[in-house]
Amino acid sequence: MASPATTQTVRPLDTLRFDTSGPPQIADVVAGHLRVLGARTGHPDPGDGPAGGTTLTGGDFAPAHATTAWGRPGSGLVDEATVQAATGVMAVHGRRDGGPRGLAADYAATATAVLTVQGLLAGLVGQARGGAAARVATGADRAGLLAVSQYLAAAGADEGEAAELAAGGPPFTSAEGVVFELETLDPAAWAAFWRALEAPPEALRAGWRPFQFRYATACAPFPAALHTVTRSHPMARISSAAALAGAQVCPLRSLAERAVEDDGLAPWSLEPLGSRAGSPRAMGTGAPPGPGRPLAGLTVLEAGRRIQAPLAAHLLGLLGADVIRVEPPGGDPLRGMPPACSGTSARWLALNRGKRAVEIDIKSGRDRNRLREMAARADVFLHNWAPGKAAELGLDADDLARVNPALVYAYTSGWAGRLPGAPMGTDFMVQARTGVGEAVRPEGEAPAPSLMTLLDVLGGLLGAEAVLAGLLLRERTGHGVRVDSSLLGAADTLTAPALLRAARGENPRRPAGFRHPLRTADGWIAPADTNATAAAAYDLRELTTADALAQLRDHGLTATAVTTDLAALHHDPRFADSISRDAHGAPAVPDPWSFA
Repeated sequence: MASPATTQTVRPLDTLRFDTSGPPQIADVVAGHLRVLGARTGHPDPGDGPAGGTTLTGGDFAPAHATTAWGRPGSGLVDEATVQAATGVMAVHGRRDGGPRGLAADYAATATAVLTVQGLLAGLVGQARGGAAARVATGADRAGLLAVSQYLAAAGADEGEAAELAAGGPPFTSAEGVVFELETLDPAAWAAFWRALEAPPEALRAGWRPFQFRYATACAPFPAALHTVTRSHPMARISSAAALAGAQVCPLRSLAERAVEDDGLAPWSLEPLGSRAGSPRAMGTGAPPGPGRPLAGLTVLEAGRRIQAPLAAHLLGLLGADVIRVEPPGGDPLRGMPPACSGTSARWLALNRGKRAVEIDIKSGRDRNRLREMAARADVFLHNWAPGKAAELGLDADDLARVNPALVYAYTSGWAGRLPGAPMGTDFMVQARTGVGEAVRPEGEAPAPSLMTLLDVLGGLLGAEAVLAGLLLRERTGHGVRVDSSLLGAADTLTAPALLRAARGENPRRPAGFRHPLRTADGWIAPADTNATAAAAYDLRELTTADALAQLRDHGLTATAVTTDLAALHHDPRFADSISRDAHGAPAVPDPWSFA
């Protein structure tokens, strides 16, 4: 391809064209992201078939091809509903309600589209670094397994959960009927909030542990008395109690409200950081990368917490990058979060296996200098510190660009500074503020953010996509790049079809009963979306799951069994040896792409 020093481009896919086809839930998102990244085309060509494909051409690259599918041929996974059912998404999302239920938003399809764009970008980065062109394939089944990977790892751990898996959880309701989310990471703030509302002491004590672990378990069976307490107070008093305690509350916003304020921005932004100094180490080292590891020879320095940034770095590692994880003195405390496999948290392994670790005390000037020295030799610096923290530490994009002008500096945040006065940028607060709580529930059900970490996972996917776009832009321009992504961008990506309906004055929600699985004598089945009304006309409650599926199949209807035990996915024929175990014995889902 042309020399990066002479190529004129302002977006990573400028001068490229694409064609895409396949299920519109996937193809429309792929097309939208490729356009924002600079590629040109007419319109996506959605088809009725279960598979699709995308081709990128131009820009002195060999053609890049990606294929997508709902699932393996013969697996019975033919659309969003069946993928959610089989991969365990319905089971995890339904924990708060005591039984599996589908997400009314097209979550697996959206994740699949982002993974498809990632694969294409990674392939182009590999080409720009001297590697051969490759075909990439991904599927919604892999995207679904990735989304539940932490829950799957916990289900297959050596020990049980540290918190009860039972129905219950936020949101709460005030005396005048305002539905709201509560957030705090501090047990003292939790206790102070409930004391201010005169909650029974035994209830607030019993409630903290399930509330604290709801990110890990997707449920929070705390005492019903806490719901009773909030219903006895007006929202003004609840807000005051939160402010005084150091906690935060956020009333649920509707999709219509979000549509009015939507700024229409992309889920990430890319900003050149200046001229490259020309150090060959800053552009990766070693032989040209192989087709399955297009980032081989690149170094990612990750200072991430919880899910969003660690998942983004994990994906870059799967693409071949050497990921060095920055941890506080003594190591990441989440390494010990139960349940464990061979002494290490199964959930932590799902996001961090294969990474190298270095302990850095960012409060120490000497250690911050060490971090700058490491960044000078890295290709990517990725973090999700609190807003303003990097600048306070002298580790912001401009600071690190002075020691490494070729650096891709990536920040994955909650709000990306796009909503002034926004609450704490955590998954459930962003869901509440952006209408996701309404989008994931069909008409006739009270809006409620999912306790599955939807936005942390999708935000991690978008973070990796942004880094790959930044790496490609660096290769094509010779400049370092700052990339920003956020949970807000993830929320808007997931709810985009609903926000469009709301902007047109239409009902943004899916119809009543949408993606509700059907009970059988020994489990649940989920019909494909197009078959749901016809399947619901049959009484399947006295039939085994196998017989119920056979009866629907005899009537020309497609459905699949709903996974309720994530540990059983190891032996599920719909995934045919996809799930393995790592060196610690923890369950590991397959890489989301394959290259050939």
